Amino acid sequence: MRVAITAKEPSIESKVDQRFGRSRYLIVVDTDTGNTEVHDNKVNLNAVQGAGIQTAQNIAMLEVEAVLTGHVGPNAFRALSAAGIRTYAGFQGTVGEAIEEFKSGKLSPIDSADVEKHW
Repeated sequence: MRVAITAKEPSIESKVDQRFGRSRYLIVVDTDTGNTEVHDNKVNLNAVQGAGIQTAQNIAMLEVEAVLTGHVGPNAFRALSAAGIRTYAGFQGTVGEAIEEFKSGKLSPIDSADVEKHW
């Protein structure tokens, strides 16, 4: 399964970025093969508005099935849900730790945004 994680730095040792739409990097991990891809999200880092929706659209094009992040707003959550991507929020540690928690199967996807717009 391909999983996208919001990250502050372009590595698996990076902290998970708490902001979904304005995350600096998106790291995609194939949980079956362990292959990792780093995608620059700089264009949305400083977007005036619509960063969450644009990031969700970019993630949908990466053909992932799940997103791990700190927090996600309502517009981004709706865009991810419309694309059939499950969202897991509340991660505080590193990208690698988030992947291990996800692979353990003990997590549940959220069913709505966990923050208001423009937090």
